[in-house]
Amino acid sequence: MTQQELRGLFPQLKRTVYGKPLVYLDNAATSLRPQPVIDCWNDISANRTANLHRAVHLVATEATEAYEQARADVAKFINASDNQEVVFTSGATHALNVIAFSLGEAIVGSGDEIIVGEAEHHSNLVPWQMLCARKGAVLKRLQVDDSGRLKVEDLPSLIGPHTKIVAIAHVSNVLGLVNPVSEVADICHRHGCVLVVDGAQGIVHQKVDVQVLGCDFYAFSGHKMYAAPGTGVLWGRKALLEQMPPMFGGGEMIESVSWESSTYAPLPRKFEAGTQNISGTPTLSPAIALMGQMPECEDVKEFVYSSLLAESGVRLFGTTPDLGKKVPVFSFAVDGAHHEDLALILDKMGIAVRSGQMCAEPLMDRFGVTGLLRASFAPYNTLQDAEYFISSLRKSIKMLQ
Repeated sequence: MTQQELRGLFPQLKRTVYGKPLVYLDNAATSLRPQPVIDCWNDISANRTANLHRAVHLVATEATEAYEQARADVAKFINASDNQEVVFTSGATHALNVIAFSLGEAIVGSGDEIIVGEAEHHSNLVPWQMLCARKGAVLKRLQVDDSGRLKVEDLPSLIGPHTKIVAIAHVSNVLGLVNPVSEVADICHRHGCVLVVDGAQGIVHQKVDVQVLGCDFYAFSGHKMYAAPGTGVLWGRKALLEQMPPMFGGGEMIESVSWESSTYAPLPRKFEAGTQNISGTPTLSPAIALMGQMPECEDVKEFVYSSLLAESGVRLFGTTPDLGKKVPVFSFAVDGAHHEDLALILDKMGIAVRSGQMCAEPLMDRFGVTGLLRASFAPYNTLQDAEYFISSLRKSIKMLQ
């Protein structure tokens, strides 16, 4: 599929903002929706809406089949060993909270330790803080260096006899750097630790094979990979998922209920209490199918990276001599210009970017900034988009200095 053919599938790219064509560069926050995803959502909403798994009538059967087909497609996409290892959630945040609560109940006690990467999104930090407070465990930090690289070489000495869990991102949502998950997994398993990976950015920009990565859990969101919002996936090794108690109780997640006690349904339904996202979750299927046809955008990444590095007064975070270890997510500060002012000016030029702390306040503290400007690119962003962004950024900086 050519890039122009791909762009034609995204209706929002046809709109204007303040009289200018939209250049959408906030993809790390949420991607746009392609027509096949919109069509899937509309079809199920209009024709196949019914509660899942419960009723025997035709419409309920069709809704359940679409939902379970999405599970099979996700399992194949990430090379899960069993469809039962794929638990549907409302997003990566939900998935990570389920892991922190349920895994925490299963294996974490007072005095145990949890190690979290310094560049983590709040969704892969706050749940672990809450677990430590609840259990009397200790939270430890795996630091990044001045370029933003995770200091994996420090991990063996950071792990102690009471370390139970290590949690890192596959790709930082601020720095755009790809962490060496397989290497971290090897270290964790040599020391008897469980590795949890936030894959919200990794699932979009990397080929994810959970068997090759070697992690124990992988969490990601549908809304960042072109599917409907309110969708997400928790993948976990079957043996660990079976060991974990459910986080939520209610319908669907039970096997039998009496006044005295309840028994729980087998995987994955044990973790899918209540009415699930009937119309949204099946959109993972067309999103995955489309991702397999998307062109590479290495030229865009290389152009933006080199341009920002060369720009006077711009400090780019997440630098690396090997661009193969970076995705097209660029966060930077500009001397003498506030990130929000720059974002507002760029918006008037038709360019949508993110400004602020990117839900990574400890990382902002690490680099001594109150916030950053982030431009994040998807395969539907052209080289012309990138060139317009750089030229508009230069104009914006001049207006503020």
